[in-house]
Amino acid sequence: MAARVTLAGVAADAGVSVATASRALSGRGDLAPATRRRVLAAARALGYTRDPAVGGRPPGSARLVDLVLGWYHNAYSDEVTAGARRAAAAAGYDLVLTEEREDPDDDWPMRIRRRGSAGVVLGLISPTASQLTALADARIPVVLMDPQAETSRGLTSVRTTDHEGGAAAAMHLAERGATRFAVMLGSPPYRYGRARNTGFREALRLVRPDADLVALQADWGGSAAREAALPLLRGLRPGERLGVFACSDEMAAGVYSAAAATGRRIPDDVLVVGFDDLRGARWLTPPLTTVRQPIREMAAAAVIALADAAAGDPLPPSPIILATRLIERDST
Repeated sequence: MAARVTLAGVAADAGVSVATASRALSGRGDLAPATRRRVLAAARALGYTRDPAVGGRPPGSARLVDLVLGWYHNAYSDEVTAGARRAAAAAGYDLVLTEEREDPDDDWPMRIRRRGSAGVVLGLISPTASQLTALADARIPVVLMDPQAETSRGLTSVRTTDHEGGAAAAMHLAERGATRFAVMLGSPPYRYGRARNTGFREALRLVRPDADLVALQADWGGSAAREAALPLLRGLRPGERLGVFACSDEMAAGVYSAAAATGRRIPDDVLVVGFDDLRGARWLTPPLTTVRQPIREMAAAAVIALADAAAGDPLPPSPIILATRLIERDST
């Protein structure tokens, strides 16, 4: 019969004191993240298990759901928070807002473990293997909202029909009489941006196989999109109508700025379609035609899946997909 692995054995393997090993495993104390990771790795390698309630609440006992985002206080995160908060309240949970810090050693999974959260929604971030392991070791389920990469490490994800949204943008611009086309791509080229671009290109090839299509790149922000669009807009010839599909509303706003700087009129000279339908889209001049992704509903679906998991239902093995919809306004 194999000898039982003890806390002292984990401490010895990690090269720390028993007290330090105990604090690391329970998520308590002000430890260096590297030390905490070393202890957790030693515990996993040795097969050490302990009562999850030691040094913290058992998972789910606090009736909390954590929402982890890379940033807050912008239009996108406000929509996510609103949808998640409403769904959490309806299910009898409180929502905790957790921000992923720029420090690569940020130990937000350990903070979540200490709280005993019932589950975690990760929005627009790419968690590391060690972060996911820290949550898995505490049996805290995770749902990815709009994952940046195609591979989701086997986790349940919630996403939208990015490919179909891009296709709808292409069909609309072609129907509206664009004679040339441009797609404003986000950099880095995240999964959803690639899908939007592919959908746009495939649909345009079907309806306008000989169309002149230019690809522009920006860092998902308005200022960079403006700079990327300026040379193209300056080069428009009389009588041309440029149809631009921007892979986010913020980049679409940058195209507006470039049009103003070059004396091009929207929608007479330049037709613009964005993606997201954030609150600022309707306040642009003219109001922006855009592909609406149901951000609040996506956040709510992620929270509902976690609440169901806490009640004993398994998380869905395949992505939860909610449909996009083209919202036509005066920019086209």
